[in-house]
Amino acid sequence: MDDVKYGEILLPGEEAETEKREKNVKARFWPVFKRAFSQLPFARDVVAGFYCALDPATPKRVRAILLGALAYFILPFDAVPDFLALVGFSDDIAVLAAALAAVRGHMKPEHYEKADKALVGENKSP
Repeated sequence: MDDVKYGEILLPGEEAETEKREKNVKARFWPVFKRAFSQLPFARDVVAGFYCALDPATPKRVRAILLGALAYFILPFDAVPDFLALVGFSDDIAVLAAALAAVRGHMKPEHYEKADKALVGENKSP
């Protein structure tokens, strides 16, 4: 995966690929997020992005960008494997930050409200 550039990860891609990413993100987001939570300086934004990506009212292109970044986040083996202490999530953070910056205008207050509820307590999936 060394030859994959961050811009390629954030490309929307085909609708079938987006659907596949959505399914994978739904299944694996919370376990990976819980493991990486302490290393994410913008955890609330990531969770709001998760809800934005799953919102059917979000434009397809925005959903695809977010799902691509979230799918990269949950992959254990990417440019910098996540099991490497301290640096394992650094590439994931860069991809997530780029995606969130690109779509920030589409993240609604209700996405942040859902994120706040999800982050209360033990970060359980709602």
